[in-house]
Amino acid sequence: ADNTLVVFTSDNGYNMGHNGIWHKGNGHWLLTKDALPKATKNIPSGQRPNMYDNSVRVPALVRWPGRIAPGSTVDRTVMNLDWFPTLLAAAGVPLPEGIVLRGRNALPVLEGKAPDDWDDDVFGQYSTRHQSRTHMRMIRSGGWKLIRDFLNEGRDELYHLTEDPAELGNLIDSPVPAVQAVRQELEAKLLARMKAIDDPVVSLAD
Repeated sequence: ADNTLVVFTSDNGYNMGHNGIWHKGNGHWLLTKDALPKATKNIPSGQRPNMYDNSVRVPALVRWPGRIAPGSTVDRTVMNLDWFPTLLAAAGVPLPEGIVLRGRNALPVLEGKAPDDWDDDVFGQYSTRHQSRTHMRMIRSGGWKLIRDFLNEGRDELYHLTEDPAELGNLIDSPVPAVQAVRQELEAKLLARMKAIDDPVVSLAD
C-alpha cells in the first residue's frame, strides 16, 4: 500500500443516452426511435457510428504514494498508448531497442510536471466492419474536434468543445470564415497524422 503504483483505466467509453444513442463507437439510436435515419449502403437504419468524447475518452485513476499527489487532477492529454513507456519508466526499465513506439512517458504529467512541449492533441482511428461500415478518423486540438468518415459522404463533424462540450452542434458546414479556417487547419493535422502511420485510409482522402 505504501510503495505500489496502481493504475485503473479502460479501453473505451460508453454512451448511455448521450447524444440520443446507446453503446460505444458503434452505437444505436436510443432516444430518437420515431426519427431514425434511413439506412444507407454502409450504415443500417438505427445505427450511429460515432467518435463522440463519451465513446473516445476513458477513466484513468492513478495512485502512487510519494510520487503522485493525492487528490490531484491532470488536465493534460494522456493516451492508452502512453501506458507502456510510462510503466517501464516507473519500474526503471529502459525502452526496448528497435521498436516503433507511439506512446510517451507520462510520469512527468502525472506528477504535475508536464514538459512545455507536451502535445495535447488527440488522434483517433475507428473503422467499423460489422453491421455498419465506416472509416472514421478524428483529431482533437485546441478545444476543437474534427471527425471525418472517409467511407461515407456527408458524415463529417466539427465541434467547438470549449463552447459545446456535449457535441450537440455540428459546425462542419458553418458559413463563418473563422470556423472554416479551423476546419482546414484540423484537416491538415489529421492527414499528417494519418500519413505518419501509413494509414491505408489516406487513399480515400479528397
